[in-house]
Amino acid sequence: MKKTTYLASMALLGALSSMAWQPVLAQKSSADAIAEYRAALQDGNPADLNTVRGEVLWKTARGPNNVSLEQCDLGVGVGKVKGAVTKLPRYFTDTKRVMDVESRLVHCMVTLQGFKADEFTTKTAFSGEGQRATVIEDLVAYIYDESRDMPISVPQGHAAEKASYARGKKIFFFKGGPYDFSCASCHSQDDKRIRLQDLPNLTKPEPAKAAFAQWPAYRVSQGALRTMQWRMYDCFRQQRFPEMTYLSPTSVDLITFLGVNAKDGKMAAPAIKR
Repeated sequence: MKKTTYLASMALLGALSSMAWQPVLAQKSSADAIAEYRAALQDGNPADLNTVRGEVLWKTARGPNNVSLEQCDLGVGVGKVKGAVTKLPRYFTDTKRVMDVESRLVHCMVTLQGFKADEFTTKTAFSGEGQRATVIEDLVAYIYDESRDMPISVPQGHAAEKASYARGKKIFFFKGGPYDFSCASCHSQDDKRIRLQDLPNLTKPEPAKAAFAQWPAYRVSQGALRTMQWRMYDCFRQQRFPEMTYLSPTSVDLITFLGVNAKDGKMAAPAIKR
């Protein structure tokens, strides 16, 4: 009787031990599958189509003034695109403020081509899932693609640039909303993730370099190219914060903070993500 009880207990212990390992093994295989999926995505990037359309838009006379964007100064000289995004956000003397890629692009579309500033909103700048890309998305894809593999060097020489970084840092760590979240809640610790989505620690150089360098990116799950401004907007949405206004100082300050932290990373955008 005792022998039978002992054997039964051992069998039960073995079964429980096996069950305890199953989630670990399943987790590992799922993570490996996601890694393989991401690697497979890199073979072809639909953002290449955005880049081609963006180059045409950059060189085509448009707007009420019927001029192209070839006289736009993105910070590296009039009409020059190569290397521009590696040094943005930055302070511009003509506007007397720090501007990121998209705010500078919109500034040129308003001052050169004659578009109205209020034409550029969240609804007009970002396409819906599966919809044709907006003009902004295509132009941004082209501008970023011209700086591929170049080192990131967001400037901090001007007092306004330093102030933008400082505000961006405060925003990154600020907790609020119904769940008392902050950017740092997800992005200030190692080895964190939501479901199977890795969450890079953006306070450390290497993860910050990799993350900043890969936006804008084509989101396969949404069938759309998403810009850095969209990334900031969507992060606020997920934190249940009030809706971020397109090109707001808050968005530019956050991008400045992330860009400075990514110093010396190599631009790899437009990238492709799940």
